[in-house]
Amino acid sequence: METRNIIVEKTWDAKKFFFQWEWMLVALLLIVHLINAAASPFYFSADTFLSVPMTFLDKAFIVFPMMLVLISGNGNIDISVGSTVALSSVIMGVSYNHGAPMPVAILLCILTATLCGFINGIILVKFHELPAMIVTLSTMILYRGIAYIILENRAAGKFPSWFNYFGWGYVGPLPFIFAMFIICAVIYGIVIHKTSFGRSVYSMGNNRRAALYSGINTSRLTLIIFTLAGFMSGFTALFLTSRMGSTRPNIASGYELDVIAMAVLGGVSTDGGKGRIFGPILAIFIIGYMQYGLGLLNQSAQVAMIVLGILLIGSVMINEFRVGNSRAKPVKK
Repeated sequence: METRNIIVEKTWDAKKFFFQWEWMLVALLLIVHLINAAASPFYFSADTFLSVPMTFLDKAFIVFPMMLVLISGNGNIDISVGSTVALSSVIMGVSYNHGAPMPVAILLCILTATLCGFINGIILVKFHELPAMIVTLSTMILYRGIAYIILENRAAGKFPSWFNYFGWGYVGPLPFIFAMFIICAVIYGIVIHKTSFGRSVYSMGNNRRAALYSGINTSRLTLIIFTLAGFMSGFTALFLTSRMGSTRPNIASGYELDVIAMAVLGGVSTDGGKGRIFGPILAIFIIGYMQYGLGLLNQSAQVAMIVLGILLIGSVMINEFRVGNSRAKPVKK
């Protein structure tokens, strides 16, 4: 009996490879660096590329779980992360100022943030008809309000000197926050792209009903994803509070917008089921260095918001155009 061997080889498509969204982000990052260099003759230096990220990488820790939230589909989004950062930071500051050891205060910060994310997730799981935007908008107001009730307009701080290491310390030539960012990026990259958990999140984002019928526990995934967003907000609170040296209820205002912008600019679809880790990583540095460059040009925060808005609109339009062109076309007979 004659045997037949079928060999399937995936041919390399140069056009498809070089027209990936990530290459466009690389080009955009280079443009941002060139504009910044024109604004300051001292821009291209080791200090710029190592110390400047210390001013914006704190919010980057939330981008990774925000990727999972958006990829999971069903209109999922978390706009309470900024308020979660504020509340967990306030809890840490107040508990330390009332006599708790600093390690205990740090633990309370992480637990508070994780609980905030868990509350978001459990509400969405128990009440499927509620959209995530409305739920997290409500908890955004709630968490920030609790922070104001606890601390009012006062500041809490006077942390021990070793706590400054989180925001300003170095591991050899590399800032500590940069090293932690690299570790988190590697971990989330593996989780998102190389584990059954990540594949389940993509499946849920592409077709939630099909994922449910195939045995994926979508409710449990939703709870885990939103709890992770809270957990990583606690890490952001640690780094931000350490960098500032104190905490107030109004810290991290607008962080939720920056985090969502970094994820969306990085190619993560708000419709779910689409996005890769490298895109948001590039977007973090694009937005971070863009804001730094506007500061070199003495531009206000409002100008930064306008530029960011234009970038987001442009990225969404280009992505939609690319997706439309990549749809399957009828086979010619």
